[in-house]
Amino acid sequence: MAGKPGGGRLGIIAGSGELPRRLIASCRAAGREVFIVAIDGETDPATLDNVRHAWCRLGAAGKLLKLLHDNGVSDLVLAGGVHRPSLTALRPDWRAAKFFAKVGYRLLGDDGLLSAVAREFEIEGFRLLGAHELLDEAASVPEGPLGRCRPDEEAEADIGRGIVVARALGGLDIGQAVVVQQGLVLGVEAIEGTDALIRRCAGLRRDGPGGVLVKLEKPGQESRIDRPTVGPQTVRLAAEAGLQGIAVEAGATLLIDRDEVIRAADAAGLFVVGVRAE
Repeated sequence: MAGKPGGGRLGIIAGSGELPRRLIASCRAAGREVFIVAIDGETDPATLDNVRHAWCRLGAAGKLLKLLHDNGVSDLVLAGGVHRPSLTALRPDWRAAKFFAKVGYRLLGDDGLLSAVAREFEIEGFRLLGAHELLDEAASVPEGPLGRCRPDEEAEADIGRGIVVARALGGLDIGQAVVVQQGLVLGVEAIEGTDALIRRCAGLRRDGPGGVLVKLEKPGQESRIDRPTVGPQTVRLAAEAGLQGIAVEAGATLLIDRDEVIRAADAAGLFVVGVRAE
């Protein structure tokens, strides 16, 4: 699918994690040219092996836009995690300062900010794509279990509780994920991200069957930029934290390396299941 959305060079603004590498590999397989903007302090240098790229700090919007235009980018995708800094730590250049003056940095939650960023890129003439548009069907989570393990009745109840909490959390534009054990909410995701949430909940675990990580798309979310994502790292952390399993929203979640996710989950005796969140 990587060659279908457009004929020009694809720009990838690459954050942390496995998703940028997965996109680069998909584009290579499809014979599509890519140019990577690597974010200082976020992008793994190994992602950039043998690919055209340039580094840019997060607050240097003017430089970022010039890099994209100068390298003939027509379509653009934002992929990978980026920690949201304070406005002082961001050190915005004149172009970023102009943007924040228009949208109000302090008044926007993560999704509000990402939606504003998406509009700004479109104003600049780029066609913004979602990572899911550039990956094959194996990157989509279907409804039901992915491996051999399935949630039992108690885990199903925790999933139901988690869906209610995650929906409320997402409606307030706070986070996408929650960990529930035996009906108790051990933790909710905020600015720290899903990996840190799982690590934090490891120390909060109660006796008895482990909890469940539930991760859903936020209502009204800018899905081209911030679609829920799970991969082998999520499974490893969940196993280390003593969780029973992971439930993610079917049809709305990106799956990084399906075969390895299933292998790791089966080896750990941990379920990964796609659920409908209506």
